Amino acid sequence: MFKNVRVFVTGHTGFKGSWLTAWLKSEGAAVTGLALPPEPGSVNLFEAAAIADGMTSVFGDIRDLRLVHETVTRAKPEIIFHLAAQPLVRRSYADPTGTFATNVMGTVNVLEAARHCDSVRAFVCVTTDKVYLDREWPWGYRETDRLGGKDPYSASKACAELVAACYRQTMLGGPGGPRLATVRGGNVIGGGDWSEDRLIPDIVRSIIAGKPVVLRNPDAIRPWQHVLELVHAYLTLGSKLLDGQADIDCAWNFGPAQEGELSVEALLRGFLQAWGTDIPIEIQRSVLPETQVLRLDASQARSLLGWKPRLDARETIALTAHWYRRFHGGDEPRQLVSEAIGSYRRRGCAA
Repeated sequence: MFKNVRVFVTGHTGFKGSWLTAWLKSEGAAVTGLALPPEPGSVNLFEAAAIADGMTSVFGDIRDLRLVHETVTRAKPEIIFHLAAQPLVRRSYADPTGTFATNVMGTVNVLEAARHCDSVRAFVCVTTDKVYLDREWPWGYRETDRLGGKDPYSASKACAELVAACYRQTMLGGPGGPRLATVRGGNVIGGGDWSEDRLIPDIVRSIIAGKPVVLRNPDAIRPWQHVLELVHAYLTLGSKLLDGQADIDCAWNFGPAQEGELSVEALLRGFLQAWGTDIPIEIQRSVLPETQVLRLDASQARSLLGWKPRLDARETIALTAHWYRRFHGGDEPRQLVSEAIGSYRRRGCAA
């Protein structure tokens, strides 16, 4: 579907951005990426899997409007996937100014660049499942529920949703203007994430070091899903925007089936079982406020886009553990990424 399509990806050096870019390249897309370079000395999927090969990779900050405008103008993309963000909740407490600047004004800058680039026909703006006002409901949030956010990360992403809605309704709505949708995905897991303060990377680091894994909120329930489920969702929505499907210029939830909504401790124990090991668990309760129950209702995507999750919780956890085991066993990361995408697409889910 994306063969020879000119695609612009912000945040292509990140975890999800790397997987999205790898899939797009496998489809034959002409990809340009703009993102901060990986942190010096860090282990990251972008460098490990040589994501930059076969694409145009530009390092820069989306807070720089001139750079964003110039890079988009040169690339002449048909579609933009905007993933670049400060994505870590705990880091947002340490740097709220930088978080709001990146997640809000950075989004404004990318939208402005799209608005002034005649080639852009579609725009997929990635936010998060944490944009909703925290109600602690036992049922899933729907796209029409009220936005909110206790922490700087969640609040900044809710603001980005409002910015996107403004542009969609009043700034991009002219004839031939870009079609814009936002996407709110669940808690993403999968091979190649080494971010700080994320559950799966923390578990893997503990396994490799032979140390206890520390849980801050073991009873918290989250909508866990494999990264390729979400990448496929982005591509499904993006292709339908490009094709001109009516009435999809809106917000979308993409989450797992209900059985994928697990507590932190249940996910940990499932991962250890899939790895075939066991390590001690330490509970160190977080002093920062955290949502206890977070669920997404993705029925809109199922009924209007024909998208649905293809992996159950057991498969999601097993595939993630298998990826990391093979990586730490010395397998080539580029090959691991290629095999994972090929296997997922063979399930009949190619965009």
